[in-house]
Amino acid sequence: MNKPLDSLVIADTAAQVGIGRPHESAHLHVAGAAPYVDDLPELAGTLHCALGLSPVAHGRLAGMTLDGLLSVPGVVTILTAADIPGVNDCGSIVHDDSILADGEVRYLGQPVFAVIARTREVARRVAARAKEALKIEPLPAVIDPLEAHQKAQYVLPPMHLVRGDARAAIERAPRRLTGTFEVGGQEQFYLEGQISYAIPRENDGMLVHCSTQHPSEMQHLVAHALGLHAHHVQVECRRMGGGFGGKESQSALFACVAAVAARKLGRPVKLRLDRDDDFLITGRRHCFRYAYEVGYDDDGRVLGAEVTMVSRAGHSADLSGPVMTRALCHFDNAYWLPDVAMHGYCAKTNTQSNTAFRGFGGPQGAIAIENILDSIARTLGKDALDVRRLNFYGQDQSTPYGQPVTDNVIRELVAELEATSDYRARREAVAAFNATSPVLKRGLALTPVKFGISFNVKHFNQAGALVHVYTDGSILVNHGGTEMGQGLNTKVAQVVAHELGVPFESVRVTATDTHKIANTSATAASTGSDLNGKAAQDAARQIRERLAECAAALFGAEASAVRFSGGMVNVAGRSLPFAELVTKAYHERVQLWSDGFYATPGLSWNRETLQGRPFYYFAYGAAVSEVLLDTLTGEWRLLRADVLHDVGRALNPAIDNGQVVGAFIQGMGWLTMEELVWHPQTGKLVTHAPSTYKIPTANDCPADFRVRLFDNTNAEDSIHRSKAVGEPPLLLPFSVFYALRDAVSAVGGHRVVPPLSAPATGEALLRAIEAVRGGA
Repeated sequence: MNKPLDSLVIADTAAQVGIGRPHESAHLHVAGAAPYVDDLPELAGTLHCALGLSPVAHGRLAGMTLDGLLSVPGVVTILTAADIPGVNDCGSIVHDDSILADGEVRYLGQPVFAVIARTREVARRVAARAKEALKIEPLPAVIDPLEAHQKAQYVLPPMHLVRGDARAAIERAPRRLTGTFEVGGQEQFYLEGQISYAIPRENDGMLVHCSTQHPSEMQHLVAHALGLHAHHVQVECRRMGGGFGGKESQSALFACVAAVAARKLGRPVKLRLDRDDDFLITGRRHCFRYAYEVGYDDDGRVLGAEVTMVSRAGHSADLSGPVMTRALCHFDNAYWLPDVAMHGYCAKTNTQSNTAFRGFGGPQGAIAIENILDSIARTLGKDALDVRRLNFYGQDQSTPYGQPVTDNVIRELVAELEATSDYRARREAVAAFNATSPVLKRGLALTPVKFGISFNVKHFNQAGALVHVYTDGSILVNHGGTEMGQGLNTKVAQVVAHELGVPFESVRVTATDTHKIANTSATAASTGSDLNGKAAQDAARQIRERLAECAAALFGAEASAVRFSGGMVNVAGRSLPFAELVTKAYHERVQLWSDGFYATPGLSWNRETLQGRPFYYFAYGAAVSEVLLDTLTGEWRLLRADVLHDVGRALNPAIDNGQVVGAFIQGMGWLTMEELVWHPQTGKLVTHAPSTYKIPTANDCPADFRVRLFDNTNAEDSIHRSKAVGEPPLLLPFSVFYALRDAVSAVGGHRVVPPLSAPATGEALLRAIEAVRGGA
């Protein structure tokens, strides 16, 4: 039976997985006692850093006059690219991203120099005077990704993913649809901004406390910048105040600058951005532009499709290549596309280098096919749900990149949601309301999700963990994942507690540390629990087996007969506390710690042909949204949302529900209100603060919000047969966007396909309404 949100009570049971349990740091969060990087006590002599930013979008750096800035009281030094002892690069994949600009500035907001001062206020005040210190000869700037596409200006070569003969299928089809569409980018807007605190250690060592999703990459890049080896650099992250992908690769610049300054001066250096600088320096979700042509039959079945996707990569490659790859691999979403041709272009623009954001290109890929199917349905006068269902994957079908869809539950899941949400009755009620309401219009939509889980790059799908059992029975765990509020440490602790048969409270998870777990992958791609949970399980299982062998030897039993549960160990008809057995095992010189390792099996990927099995499994979901739109003002409200999402056998249903709810609202913000605007001449991001960039608030949540977890078991051997929950639910609010499109369509009596783009801001909605009225 599916579990509604209000039924996820906290359970006190011997089983430690599959039950709702509070976040392990919840008591600290609510009390304001959870320390983040900026809360760490500053060591004596700590200096502060601020960055001087380019005031132009593109130009040649002809010189710098820094004497006036250096003379300001409190300023210790100013660093430029020439002060970097190692490599002036922090590119994640392609080495095309300088730490500090050298020779050329490529976007407005690019760091050119770093001011080191005794106080943060002085450093910021002096860095803000960058314009007077920099001599830059302006060069032509390209701000619009379509202009870059027209000039064939890309950060990476174009990508093409093809199955069959799309052109022939389109030409044979009885009906055709051509069109364009666009979705905007999205700022991560993590509550804790980018921050690094670098502390010099003995013998060229460097400790960096960094708010990052990828400590190992920070370790390597800092080492390269310092001209040292990886073993010289220790990166630690206890927790982040949000990440959402924005701290996967782009925390590197700040870690490197802080570390270079700390090494040069021999003193601790902290670099903490304010919100405006964070906006101006760092990248975000890629905006996408689409041009498509589709052939389909009279029922709405897609016969052939060709789509061109152009993303705004920004001035450097960063993670734009993998983002585009995932976008191409998710264009199919939940649908069988027999003949399809997809073309991806990562446009190079003189703007911030865009990067990872929850979904990592998957949402941008999937929304294109949703827009196509919604348009086909409106052209045919059919309910969009019926057209979507007609195109669902069936049995024994494969994705365009060659992966069989063997775990498909989308038909059952959508059928259940259609029934529990009263979709058909509400569709009739919406039509009846609209027929008598000339100004206020309601809209309704049901959209599905199929999302692949794994890194597209095979070697990232690995993880390590350490588990220590102390003689008092308490347990310490360290793993390679990072905690950013998503509950990863809670789930890993549950896994270890379950494996050793002890209460959850017996397990403590420590800060992610590159000196403990080496060569970790980023906590990204929704793989945190899958990878690190399995690694921790492996370590804990080795300890349990050693303890079982010890107990068997001590009490004359078979090791296979020893049972661990509820903090007790049952062996040979007797029961003893876990801690007592641990003490006995210590006296018997049994190893009470272990490392664990996990590598996701069965993955393959050819980056040249874009073929293989890049995903271990798929997560599924669907949502129904109903909106009320004021056609005179463009204002709207989400009246009700029904969500049914597949998380397999949930490790922690309470946390998983929270992830679904949060992703839904965050995705709704992306598609309806979060608008990024660059000045077309200067290239300045003008929406660089909360005053101009609007994210959802509690008031935007629907009063009637029904979230349920689909009753399903992962077909693959994931951790306790659970499924990832970080990214897939972000696609659920497609239903909000298409409900708004449905409401706009009602203005013209559903006779015109609304030209609505995302984000569907009030202005965008009014433009679409006017187009519908004009077309009708």
